[in-house]
Amino acid sequence: MTQRLIIWLIRVITNTFFRRIDIANIDNVPQDGPVIFAGNHPNALMDGWLLTAKCGRWPLHFMANAKLWNYPMLAPALNASGAIPVYSREEADGEVDNENAFARLYDVIESGHCMGIFPEGISHVESQLSKLKTGAARVALAVAARGKVQIKIVPCGLNYIHRHRFRSQVLIEFGEPIVIDDEWIRSYRMDERQAVRQLTDHLANALAIVTLNAPDWRTLRIIQTVRRLYKPATASLTPSAYIELNRRFVAGYLRDIHTPELQALSLEVEDYQARLDMLGLKDHHLRQPLTFARASRKVLLRSLKMLALLPLAIPGALLHLPVGWIAATVGERFSYEQDDIATLKVLATILLLPFLYLVIAIVVGINVGPWWALAAILALSFSFLASVRLLEAEAGLLLSMLSVLRLARLGSDLDDLRATRARLVDKIRDRVDRKIDADTQRFFVRKDFGNN
Repeated sequence: MTQRLIIWLIRVITNTFFRRIDIANIDNVPQDGPVIFAGNHPNALMDGWLLTAKCGRWPLHFMANAKLWNYPMLAPALNASGAIPVYSREEADGEVDNENAFARLYDVIESGHCMGIFPEGISHVESQLSKLKTGAARVALAVAARGKVQIKIVPCGLNYIHRHRFRSQVLIEFGEPIVIDDEWIRSYRMDERQAVRQLTDHLANALAIVTLNAPDWRTLRIIQTVRRLYKPATASLTPSAYIELNRRFVAGYLRDIHTPELQALSLEVEDYQARLDMLGLKDHHLRQPLTFARASRKVLLRSLKMLALLPLAIPGALLHLPVGWIAATVGERFSYEQDDIATLKVLATILLLPFLYLVIAIVVGINVGPWWALAAILALSFSFLASVRLLEAEAGLLLSMLSVLRLARLGSDLDDLRATRARLVDKIRDRVDRKIDADTQRFFVRKDFGNN
């Protein structure tokens, strides 16, 4: 019962925090037998919550960094969910004893259950996968060698778009399962260390396929600007397509990075993005001329949406916005690492909201009765959803108004930027046409580029 409540709560949390969660290749997840889900680790506890909510298998036990048990309010939830603390050698400055942790993991897997591991060891904010630790491979091979069950490792790519931002998007991509078959077991028995290293390298290659990796943030920033310039103005990308298009550009960039042509183009792209940043503009502001009528229509529609939501959202906004402010403050000021921010925001919200609802239920129940208390909680929950939508509409309206003001005062700078953009678009699309393999499936066909 406790575990069912936990997974329900986790699903509510993830579906509320993220506006859109895309799942790719869920068919790669075996429906029975023990599975080790091995994922990249860019967003602390949020990574585990997403896999728990979306992998399709339960119960799912996690190896978790022992530092998470330092949060007093988090430790009971971790224990109730079956998480297993593992100590990091790097953080402990020396040898650590994880023998008990691995013994518990063996029991979990041989019972036919699933486990989750983040082989990078610790959550991080780098632009690419860190070197994998050998724990996942050692667990898989050691349990398989005992001969009680056959194990499959499923690589899991967690690809966030603005990972710390409330109502952002994420793509979870499941790779092809790695079956720990008789050949792997024979290799393990012949040379344990070598087999563990080979399986870890194999898993690293599999994770690289389902994640977006760039050697540094400068490269990734160039690639993201190139992707925006390449994409037709009228096209929209799902998180899955967004990540895949970025991957293709990263691969092409790294292949030809030493050519003078690409180096010159990269500098032009960086200069264009720097000018946008300096003027407070986004690339989409330049894709199509923004007429006064079009801008006014956009502002009007977003204003009407806000007016429609306002009566429903006011109670929720008055009660929930202080909770949101406190959660955001906790996330920004009290995180140990940058990757803990989203986790702490969510944890603070989880702790504060039930307390808030309980106080309201008690006050209403004492004054008008228990059924009215229940009605008040349901009404507040509905109002909370309306207030989330209101905030999204408000943000969109503010962006539209700021865009109109900026575009109105820029004049010749804007004309020059549009000319620069048009030149870059032509160069990038021409290069793609010259470099892309004939048998590669394209995201866009020629007619899609009718309007930049």
